[in-house]
Amino acid sequence: MKYRYLVLFAALFLVTACSENAEDPGVVTSQYDTVTTTGPGDYGTAGVDGVNGQGIPGSKEDFVNNIGDRVFFGYDSSDLSGEARATLERQANWLNQYSNLTVTIEGHADERGTREYNLALGERRANAVRNYLTALGVPASRIAVISYGKERPVVFGSDAQSWAENRRAVTAVN
Repeated sequence: MKYRYLVLFAALFLVTACSENAEDPGVVTSQYDTVTTTGPGDYGTAGVDGVNGQGIPGSKEDFVNNIGDRVFFGYDSSDLSGEARATLERQANWLNQYSNLTVTIEGHADERGTREYNLALGERRANAVRNYLTALGVPASRIAVISYGKERPVVFGSDAQSWAENRRAVTAVN
C-alpha cells in the first residue's frame, strides 16, 4: 500500500515539474531544458522530447525508445533468449555510460498459475536479468529487483499472444 502512495506522489511531482509557460506559448519548460519554438509543437531537433522525439540522452524516454526496457520469456521459464541477451547488452552499455542512474528490474508472469508461484517466477526472471547485467559490468548496487507476478499484466486476455507479452522483465530507470 505504501508503494502505491509513493508512486502517486512521484507522478504528481513529475506533473508539476513539467509545465507550459503561460506568458509565451512558444516556450516550454521542463526539468530538462527550455526551448523556444517557432510554433506550437515544433521542437525542431532538440525539443523537450529530445532529438527527433526519442528522449534526451540519458533520460527514461531515451532508454525506453532507443535501448528497449523489456525482455520476454518462454512459458514457465526464466532463461534468457538470444534476443533478450542482445537487449540486455544494449541496456548494460547504456547503464555503464550513465553511471549515476539506478534501475529496478520488474519481474512479471502471465495469468496462469497461482499467485505465489507467479511471484516466485517473476522474481527468478528479474534476478536472471540482474545477474546478466552485473556480468556485463553494471554494479549490483545500482540494480533493485521486484516481482509483480501476474498482478500487473501489460495485456489483458486469456490467449497465447497476451500470455507471451505478459511473461516479461522490465528495466525501469529510477
